[in-house]
Amino acid sequence: MRAAALYSTAGSLLLTTLAAAPAQAVPTDGPGSAEARGTAVAARRAAAAGIEFGACPKAEELPGSMRCGTVTVPLDYAHPDGKRIELTVSRVRATHKDPDDGKRKVPGQGALLYNPGGPGASGLYFPMVGMVPEWKRIAAAYDLVGYAPRGVTPSAPLSCQDPGDFFKGPRPAPTQPSDAYKRQRAAEAEAYARDCAERGGDALRHYHSLNNARDLEVVRAALGERRLTFMGASYGTYLGALYAELFPSHVRRMVFDAVVDPDPEQVWYRNNLEQSEAFEDRWDDFKAWVAEHDDVYGLGDTPREVQNAYEEASARLAKEPAGGTVGPAQLQGAFLKAGYYDDYWPHRAEALSAYLKGDPQPLIDQAGTRTEEGAAGAENSNAVYTAVECNDAPWPADFEVWDRDNTRLARRAPFETWDNVWTNLPCAYWRAPRQQPLDVRTAPDELPPTLILAAERDAATPYEGALELRRRLAGSVLVTERDAGTHGIAGGPNACVNGHLEAYLLDGRLPARDTSCAPRPEPKPRA
Repeated sequence: MRAAALYSTAGSLLLTTLAAAPAQAVPTDGPGSAEARGTAVAARRAAAAGIEFGACPKAEELPGSMRCGTVTVPLDYAHPDGKRIELTVSRVRATHKDPDDGKRKVPGQGALLYNPGGPGASGLYFPMVGMVPEWKRIAAAYDLVGYAPRGVTPSAPLSCQDPGDFFKGPRPAPTQPSDAYKRQRAAEAEAYARDCAERGGDALRHYHSLNNARDLEVVRAALGERRLTFMGASYGTYLGALYAELFPSHVRRMVFDAVVDPDPEQVWYRNNLEQSEAFEDRWDDFKAWVAEHDDVYGLGDTPREVQNAYEEASARLAKEPAGGTVGPAQLQGAFLKAGYYDDYWPHRAEALSAYLKGDPQPLIDQAGTRTEEGAAGAENSNAVYTAVECNDAPWPADFEVWDRDNTRLARRAPFETWDNVWTNLPCAYWRAPRQQPLDVRTAPDELPPTLILAAERDAATPYEGALELRRRLAGSVLVTERDAGTHGIAGGPNACVNGHLEAYLLDGRLPARDTSCAPRPEPKPRA
């Protein structure tokens, strides 16, 4: 996910005023709005209909133990009797078996609904997490429920281009792009925005975060849950924050893991600028780790030498792409994942080392062209990501604004800055109306206590976002994984974090005040 961040250099990032036309902004809906009334209508209908669970769609390749069904929601909540779409929901029932005492029956606590982020990611696979040891206590008490948000296959899937054209490889990845290259990428972004408008039609305007939050309310009702127990990761935290603002009395428990900064002034242009800066720090963490293991990888015993090795590989790939598909952009994309999850560190270091020693296959395997099915899924995910973020808020409409802000930023944060620009630049040319971001704030006792989880060096959703959400949700408590940077920490290898997660979800207990956990162990080179 591309959002939020913590400034890592002296001084603040000077930003140019957003140039999106104010007339495009859609007024925020209030309690008496047509959208609020439409949501109530849709929720009543969903509660009456329930969900008929059966076999899951074969194309999703879900295990037979998982059951799926659909929930009908309005495309436009202002017109609940108009066009409707179906959201696919997956579920695995609570086991009711105590993993520590097989003879003890665990009472059920209803459904735990999960959103993995994106926007554009599917949560249909979430119920499978109950098989992981770290989740078995939670899986004993809760029905684990995932869903594909609107636009995400198979829930009224959105597409902006032919999947075969989505992965254009090999491509360059200049950290100081020329004016000609910038014009080329701007033209591509404008064409992509036009294609989204043509393929999406009038429905395109209805793919945004406020509607995602309303969909969550309808799914809650369809599940028969009086109040919602929800866990959101990454973008899912922003979705959860909007739900908390719109439907505070319908919240039972909420976990926010890897938090997007919900400040309306940050959503989404400034969030992405700040994310690019934060990724530079995480890239430095990765290079330092590789340097510590120079005896394994032979890429240099200092971060500067590891950077030189990476740049050498990029230069070689520019001259002769690996496998005909892996160029500098594909290399950068593969190593960007190492900024999200340190589990990738050994794999990426191995691939870089092997490539520079004459074996390109590991790099081709990790960064090469995807299968046809994989390309279709990635294109769909990117289309939803783009539509939601572009629809959510004003963006600069003048490329000169993007150029000025990111040229300045790239001087100190070159690793992700321009890649982030090309990902989000279609929003400069977007043709659908923009929403006005909600100012999420809850008063004391308006919302039940909630749990916020954050890694201190998370680059994708940097730590400042967790601090901001903590300030905005009265009664929330923040648990920090110190000196760690993996994106999303719930249910991982940190027993301290998982202890707080279980105490909250199973017993409703939170620490008396914000607290922290020691970091997880750093990854080790593979044997």
